[in-house]
Amino acid sequence: MNIKGFVVGWFGYGYRRQLSSFHIKIFSCTAFILSIYQVWSVIWGKLDPLNQMAIHLSVILGLTFLMYGYSRKHKIKQAPTLYDYAAALLALSSGVYFSAQAERISVRIPILDPLSTLDLFFGVIFVVLTIEAARRTMGFPIIAIVFIGLGYSIWGHHFSGLWHHREFSISEIINDVAYSYNGIWGSPLSVAATFVFMFLLFGAFLKHAGAGQFFFDLSAAIAGRTKGGSAKVTVLASAFFGSISGSPTANVVTTGSFTIPVLKKSGYKPSMAAAIEAAASTGGSILPPIMGSSAFLMAAVTQIPYGTIAIAAVIPGILYYVSLLVMVHLEAVRLDLPTPEEESIPRLKEVLIEGWYYFIPLIVLVYFLMSGYSASRTGFYSILAVILVSWFRKDTRIGFKTAFHAMVDGAKSSIPVTAACAAAGMIIAGIMSTGLGGKLTSIVLGFTDGLLVPTLFLVMLICIVLGMGMPVAAAYILTAMLAAPALIGLGVSPLAAHLFIVYFSIFSAITPPVAVAAYAAAGIADENPNTVSIEAVKLGIVGFIIPFMFVLKPALLMEGSWTEIIIATFTATLAIIALAAGTIGFLKTSTTIWERIILIVAGCMFVYPSFLLNGIGIILLITVFLFQLKRRIGSSVSKGAQNIPRI
Repeated sequence: MNIKGFVVGWFGYGYRRQLSSFHIKIFSCTAFILSIYQVWSVIWGKLDPLNQMAIHLSVILGLTFLMYGYSRKHKIKQAPTLYDYAAALLALSSGVYFSAQAERISVRIPILDPLSTLDLFFGVIFVVLTIEAARRTMGFPIIAIVFIGLGYSIWGHHFSGLWHHREFSISEIINDVAYSYNGIWGSPLSVAATFVFMFLLFGAFLKHAGAGQFFFDLSAAIAGRTKGGSAKVTVLASAFFGSISGSPTANVVTTGSFTIPVLKKSGYKPSMAAAIEAAASTGGSILPPIMGSSAFLMAAVTQIPYGTIAIAAVIPGILYYVSLLVMVHLEAVRLDLPTPEEESIPRLKEVLIEGWYYFIPLIVLVYFLMSGYSASRTGFYSILAVILVSWFRKDTRIGFKTAFHAMVDGAKSSIPVTAACAAAGMIIAGIMSTGLGGKLTSIVLGFTDGLLVPTLFLVMLICIVLGMGMPVAAAYILTAMLAAPALIGLGVSPLAAHLFIVYFSIFSAITPPVAVAAYAAAGIADENPNTVSIEAVKLGIVGFIIPFMFVLKPALLMEGSWTEIIIATFTATLAIIALAAGTIGFLKTSTTIWERIILIVAGCMFVYPSFLLNGIGIILLITVFLFQLKRRIGSSVSKGAQNIPRI
């Protein structure tokens, strides 16, 4: 690679190597050791948090340089280079140094106890290697934000007015970024190195135990015999898979490889087939009991127990998938797609008899979460439950070899999450040390004049913009630091404010121009990514309303009496039906332009917690329904009359 190619390649993504057997052995053994260490450290080890995180991050960085090449545009070698091995060894050396010095670093007072030369050296090494690892795995966008944050810390004292801060020396910046719990070692990495890692392991074990095929068959048995059954199967299967994986892109790659071809064969356009998969996979990260990494980060940031967050997210998560099911059903009826052949659909009873025991690990997970156990310990017990139930059938038993591969896969899945969380920690260091977080709260409230709904729209846009090309966890933590205080200042509960940000951080996976889940689905469908992204947003557009509803109606988050919860859920369901019908252009029959407008207006009426507005929405929805029913009956009678033979 020449110098120009080296420089140009750096402003893009790395690439995932297809390692040879020799390098695979090195990678797999290292990943397995990391998984063993992680299980030991979070269950039995009593390590200082910095000690535990330093080892975790250093090994993850080492694995990154082995697995990911320098530039996607210049795939020169599939094998790691000497530079990659040197970077991996430097990362491990830094981890050993930080681990050995963890006690001193944790209690030192920055002003009275300045950094030594070795401290500065290994701190810079961690910063540089973390930036490069994040670039290779997640691309340049997240690195651009890191550089903006670091640049503001270095030169922000030259600004005037609201953007001014005091001057920081390079040593102070390294201290904030690499030696404080507001930097690399902040809550994002802490969560990635504990809760998230254990649940990624749980998902890997569940996959190797054969649960994937069971959940797909279960989805087919439930919805496969209905109109548009293949699309509904895709939605349900992606819900199950996505809840386990926690990553929209990983979910698309896993389930989309067999759902998208089935959708295309069923009569859906390639763009629509990919869009259904992308939209359905994206929602898995907001569906309890296993939500995405952002939910664990939310628990760490807000100090709200993860079990409480999962309970609050039940109704919104179900509503999102109800909205997708209604959308694909109306689309299938509108297109008059054929119902799948009966013999190709498995029987629900037979599927449950064959794999009922796969629910046991999920029951174990919910039980321990609700009993107040930590998320890490809950994940560990759930893994043990997976291993136990895998022995119910001979062909799914997890022995040492399968457990080895599951642990390697779990560690491999944690690479992009950990790299992104460590990079996000650097941005947080700049926000905290310069006081930018508090200033942005004032800026946001000033821009929206302190009005709740405009503030919600602005926060939504911030989430989507920050989520472009960035993993959900990083998008959430940045927006939570910048915008959550503004929402809370307007009277929104911390639970609702942070869940609002979680939702739109996740939805950034399907919003153009950089929609990572839609891009992954487009690759499988061999379709234009922008077209897929637009179709995915159209399918998920009703889901974009749900966060506004639970902020305005806290009963949707289980905050209120059962009567309030039932009424809120009922009106939210009516909103979904009205908005879906207005978006697709079909209810009982094809809608006119005025009927579509009325349906969308009716759906919006249900968003606000007002009996008057909700009543108007019900009247509008019923009116359109009756007009459509009358027109459909009239059309059927007319067709029947035309088919009567003349004498």
